[in-house]
Amino acid sequence: MYRIYQTDCFDWLRDCPPQSLHAVCTDPPYGLQEFTDKELAKLRAGRGGVWRLPPVIGGSRRDPLPRFTVLNDQQKQKLRKFFFEWGSLLRSALVPGAHVCVAGHPILQYLVQGAMAEAGYEVRPAIMRLYFSFRGGDRPKNAEREFPEISVTPKGAYEPWMLFRKPIETRTVAENLRRWKTGGLRRLAADRPLPDAIPSGRTPDREEAISNHPCLKPQHFMRILVRALLPLGEGTILDPFMGSGSTIAAAEAVGYESIGIEVDRHYFELAQEAIPRLASLYRNFQGQEIQMEDDYRAIPSPDAKQLPLVLAEEKVPYGQRSAVKTKRNGKGL
Repeated sequence: MYRIYQTDCFDWLRDCPPQSLHAVCTDPPYGLQEFTDKELAKLRAGRGGVWRLPPVIGGSRRDPLPRFTVLNDQQKQKLRKFFFEWGSLLRSALVPGAHVCVAGHPILQYLVQGAMAEAGYEVRPAIMRLYFSFRGGDRPKNAEREFPEISVTPKGAYEPWMLFRKPIETRTVAENLRRWKTGGLRRLAADRPLPDAIPSGRTPDREEAISNHPCLKPQHFMRILVRALLPLGEGTILDPFMGSGSTIAAAEAVGYESIGIEVDRHYFELAQEAIPRLASLYRNFQGQEIQMEDDYRAIPSPDAKQLPLVLAEEKVPYGQRSAVKTKRNGKGL
């Protein structure tokens, strides 16, 4: 029930039939810089660049994160222009009332929302993915020992997934639902609407073992989100920046038709292998509940080893999956 293409989504959208898509769910390349060939080469070599390679804690290697605070004003304006042009091109392919859900970052959220509003979309309430994040909370760089009780930014505990809607063309949402099957969000159940904050947890090891992508999203969260975007359970959902394939896998698990676009050949080939395997996990879960079976551990229990950033540890290349020994800073881990 899914189709995937290795191509540029701008080119694909130019040839997409008008009013043929009913929803979009995607995690786009923020800053447009972190997924350039140059920065990806640095990431895969463990050199960092725009990617922040967090130190190891308790012997556990943590996933890399893009450091969007390094983007200058020119790069931010380029990002805004990117989303305006992308949103404008996407509009003709969407049916009236179609929702577009875009993974965001607190620092860049305002740029994306402004650009999409200029492109003609309604800005809707965002959905917050709540999870234990290693984003933020860092001490001043190269002065950690001098200012041990200072954080440059708050410790991250959420990821905003921004919602936009192509305006309905009828007088009411009900009329739009009857004509286009879009305009609203699918409830978890008749007596339970979709909440705007969803406890998610980190991506489980079993999923990361399937897809070695730096931005792999957990199936628990993706299935809830994808299910909600087609209010009547009918239509086609698009992920124009497919990456790991987690959106397409979620759509497949829920039973939706979907289309995935990925420009990077390495990630496309990774998604080809990962989608059916991710979709086959948790066969009894199709996003109709917030909680999953106990062994999923969607909401992790506090881990005594997850301490604040230590001051001196070994840097580990991103691609290295084996356990490592960390340096001691004299205070213990």
